[in-house]
Amino acid sequence: MIRRLLDLDYILLATIAVLGLLSIAVLYGMFGVDNASIFVRQSVFVVSGLLIATCIGLVRYDIFRTFSTVIYISGLFLLIMVLFIGTQINGTVGWIDMGIVLVQPVEFAKIALIIFLAYFISRKRGEIGEVATIIGSFITTMIYVGLTLRQPDAGSALVLLAIWCGMIFVSGIRRRYIIIFILAGLLAAYGGWYFLEPYQRDRITTFLHPESDPQNAGYNVIQSLIAIGNGGLTGRGLGGGTQSQLDFLPEKHTDFIFASYTEAFGFVGASFLLTLFLLVFFRIQRTAMRSMDTFGYFLCVGVTVLLFVHVAVNIGMNMALLPVTGIPLPFVSYGGSAMLSMCGAIGIILSVYRTRKKIQEHLINESY
Repeated sequence: MIRRLLDLDYILLATIAVLGLLSIAVLYGMFGVDNASIFVRQSVFVVSGLLIATCIGLVRYDIFRTFSTVIYISGLFLLIMVLFIGTQINGTVGWIDMGIVLVQPVEFAKIALIIFLAYFISRKRGEIGEVATIIGSFITTMIYVGLTLRQPDAGSALVLLAIWCGMIFVSGIRRRYIIIFILAGLLAAYGGWYFLEPYQRDRITTFLHPESDPQNAGYNVIQSLIAIGNGGLTGRGLGGGTQSQLDFLPEKHTDFIFASYTEAFGFVGASFLLTLFLLVFFRIQRTAMRSMDTFGYFLCVGVTVLLFVHVAVNIGMNMALLPVTGIPLPFVSYGGSAMLSMCGAIGIILSVYRTRKKIQEHLINESY
């Protein structure tokens, strides 16, 4: 056990811990002791997430290959169940009330999809051919996407589809097949516009010109931009931001946590935050390049796409560069489901890293 603990990637784990600490700090600055439950609960989520990441990192990632189908079916069951017994928040029936906490199944379904696609693409491509691999993996992904859109949660559906695109793109499948599917996807997206809820269309059409509807669809983005601008170079300090402290900024601890964070810590703090995320991507990329098999490689690719889309979309919508989709900022936004699922994804990377390191050490010892 001690030896396995020593083999973990502690640079990656420490980076996640720092992101979690920044989340707790900015939440404390926003809510203080008057609403201590927010940052206390987030503290529990962060500590629990780090423990989950460590525990998953201690097992061989081969176990995910063995149970990949069971994991996929479990994710499918959760996505179906939430449609029947889910709790509605902000127009989305995406949470299951467990009494103490609200669980968002789609966050865990993202991890389930990564595991299943890593198995499917690495195992089936040689057996059934490239076209069949693309079609099969696309169908299994679209089942998740369709159920997620039924909630409706267009942001998470976009993440699920991006995971498939990213993993297929690096799978070595000939580019002409990928181009055909991309064109088909664009046509499907065009047709899907007519199936979006009115409020979802408003988010897309107003993000370019939020000032056209400053009291309704454009309000969130305008307040976010004001908060980011208020931060200046070094920020207003914890508890010093006007937009977050006076509740002008909606969803200040979840969707718009980046704006709240930047108002508190400024450009310097935002640059530090982005540097931490770059370090996370670098460590995952390093593990992927040194993984011992294609399954481990695809696991790393899937987690990279998951984190990148979340970071890019969340920061993009905070800065009015992308439509508001309700996607949390990994390890920073308040919420147990997102924190635990993201830490679980990091645990998978730690497992790939540790297993690779252990095998390399074994080979070196045998050479002597």
